[in-house]
Amino acid sequence: MRSSSLSYPALSLLSCLSIACGGSAATETAGGSPGGRGGTPAVPVTVARVTKKAVPLEVRVIGSVEPSSSVAIRAQTTGEPTSVQFTEGDDVKQGDVLFTLDRRPLEAALKQAEANLERDVAQAANAAAQAKRYEDLAARGIATREQVDTSAFNATALQATVGADRAAVENARVQLQYATITAPVTGRTGALMVHPGNLVRANDSTALVVINQVSPVNVVFAMPEAQLPDLERYLAQKTVKVEAQPTGDDLPPSEGHITFVDNAVDQTTGTIKVKGSFPNKDRRLWPGAYVNVVVTLTVNRDAVVVPQSAVQNGPQGPYVFVITANQTAELRAVTIARTTDSETLLASGASEGETVVTDGQLRLVPGARISIKPDPGRSGQ
Repeated sequence: MRSSSLSYPALSLLSCLSIACGGSAATETAGGSPGGRGGTPAVPVTVARVTKKAVPLEVRVIGSVEPSSSVAIRAQTTGEPTSVQFTEGDDVKQGDVLFTLDRRPLEAALKQAEANLERDVAQAANAAAQAKRYEDLAARGIATREQVDTSAFNATALQATVGADRAAVENARVQLQYATITAPVTGRTGALMVHPGNLVRANDSTALVVINQVSPVNVVFAMPEAQLPDLERYLAQKTVKVEAQPTGDDLPPSEGHITFVDNAVDQTTGTIKVKGSFPNKDRRLWPGAYVNVVVTLTVNRDAVVVPQSAVQNGPQGPYVFVITANQTAELRAVTIARTTDSETLLASGASEGETVVTDGQLRLVPGARISIKPDPGRSGQ
């Protein structure tokens, strides 16, 4: 009894007197008359059961939604839009036609390139035939070696010209394909910036439209650097789950998974950037919106849990008062695994089903009789 009071001087003056005087002073002070334990009034306390349950290890932060892919559509050739195949705000699929530019100048350029190719192919064939004739004449001693070399050079040069013409034809065909602009990704279109009748130029700084892929989407958030070791450890164990919920949304949160952890901590904020991917089939997560993010690192399946108010701190560490079978208080040292908003997870010191004091500890000493009073917070009164 005496050693317990020395370990926990935070107990009340009544507790100290009880230990120092062998209990008689406490009896006289509390009960008004000596007479041992029977004359000491019971200390009113509130209590709670020690439970065993699954408790998640969570990190709660604020994040923002980003499209998983965002593409600014720009023209790759100069021309006038002749048609727009969608309405701004529409959902489009990859490969859908968005814009059609005036094809006539491009078709004319293709025909011109094809005509040049045909002409140079004919000239190359003639030059090759002349080179062969000069070779035969030179063999009979009629043509000079200079004439042979000149004819061979002309044939080779025209063959190169044919190759350039073929490349020009291919480029003209590509430019003609650019007249039809299709969606490179599946997503939702934004505001339409160009209408039929305007002139668009190749690689203009103003995009024709922006397509955001909203299913799936990414949620970007920052976690404190102190949580990084736990995040890395539990990611390796594949126990991490991330949830996101828009502000004011009462529906169950959307579930996703971590896809990215930045390679450096932001020294100005002491946080690290993390990104989660969400299927977002119901379109609840909208790009640019802020959301409440809950990262569940792991779940302690059989955690021994007591209310935070049950755990007191003394010079030798945390302790709780456990109610014995004869309605007296037993002081017991405990080891804390971790704490949540309202509960403490114990690694040792208490067992499931035991009863601990949650209020009134300052009037208690080890072995004191207790009387349980209703807890308004638990009864709902």
